[in-house]
Amino acid sequence: MTVEQLTEEPPSPEVDVRGSGLLAAGILVMNVATFGFQILAATILGPATYSAVGAMLALQLVIAVVQLGVQATAARRVAAAPGDVRSIERTMKVVTNRAAIALTVLMIALSPVIQHGLRLPSIWTALIVGVAAYPITLWGGQAGILQGERRWRDLALLYLANGVPRVVIGPLFMLVHPTETSAMLAVLIAQFSPAIVGWWVLREPHVHEPHPDVRGAVSEMLHGSFAMLGFVALSNVDILIARHILPHNSIQAGLYAAGLIVTKVVLFLPQSVIVLVFPSMSKSESRRKALLLSLSVVGILGVVGIAGSWILSGLALVFVGGHDYQGVQHDLWRFAVLGTALSVLQLLVYSVLARQHRMSSVLIWLAFGAVVVFGLRQSSLTGLVTVVTIIDSILMALLLSHSLWETRHAPASEPAHA
Repeated sequence: MTVEQLTEEPPSPEVDVRGSGLLAAGILVMNVATFGFQILAATILGPATYSAVGAMLALQLVIAVVQLGVQATAARRVAAAPGDVRSIERTMKVVTNRAAIALTVLMIALSPVIQHGLRLPSIWTALIVGVAAYPITLWGGQAGILQGERRWRDLALLYLANGVPRVVIGPLFMLVHPTETSAMLAVLIAQFSPAIVGWWVLREPHVHEPHPDVRGAVSEMLHGSFAMLGFVALSNVDILIARHILPHNSIQAGLYAAGLIVTKVVLFLPQSVIVLVFPSMSKSESRRKALLLSLSVVGILGVVGIAGSWILSGLALVFVGGHDYQGVQHDLWRFAVLGTALSVLQLLVYSVLARQHRMSSVLIWLAFGAVVVFGLRQSSLTGLVTVVTIIDSILMALLLSHSLWETRHAPASEPAHA
């Protein structure tokens, strides 16, 4: 597979290969660092305490839907109108900053609800999660601008800054004070790093341009965030369900949270493919080819992950927390299957965003409702992960069928809606 197959019209093959290679490496390091933090947290804190950290990290992913919405909006608009990059860039900076402030205020106001809902020992832990909404959202808009412009090197720096500080600061905080609050405080501090890098690479020599179509960008961002909220809620609600339904609440939920580390590894393994291909999926003439190629890559990586977690379950157990989590060892392959279904779903959701097809969001939220209803009826770790996988697979089949049909019959050209 060549980069030319993933992105059309590169400035030059050599530059594109190097840039996309750096991006893939940056995303890989970010994911390794992110999961390294989770593994270290699971090991240092133990199952009972780590279950709360896992739940807060899941909530943080839900908070990040606005980040994903502004990133997708910025990337799509820049890719669809490359001749108007400067004005789009400034528009998206305004939209991103306003969204970051609004979301942070909302999450701080909801801190008591978060503390009660996640059974956290302190309101300060919930406040830390709320404050983190600002840098998370801010660097999402910055990443979208760089993604749409195919500035892969600068984007790689953002991803590196999002992962490395977390795995460096986190263990230090948790070793000094092994609590949920210490773990999340480290995450908060680390989240400011990519925002600072994004500000630096996107700093402007001139600042007096108008900000056209802010309202249109906000509308698109909200629709994109709604779709991503559905996906993130769908892919994370099971850990919240686990804390309520599994026997020996804290221990069993901790085992489930450890299994989800494998799920997240498989889910985020093809992330660089999605980032690279999204600008191509934003154009009608290239989206079908981009979708089919990226589906094949994501599928292959998923099969590798499933086989690895099955054959090398003992080794995989080391990476999800070690001997304390032995109770989940023989189910790790099930979590890899779930991760594969979610990785394909993630790609299909981005395909929906690139096509601006907003009705597909309804299917995602229906699947979320099904997971809640049928998940709450389970009483075992295996039963919960199986039910979630089946529902996600049904949704995957529906979205895939619709995407292939729509791209097959798409007109040769269509408005960019930029």
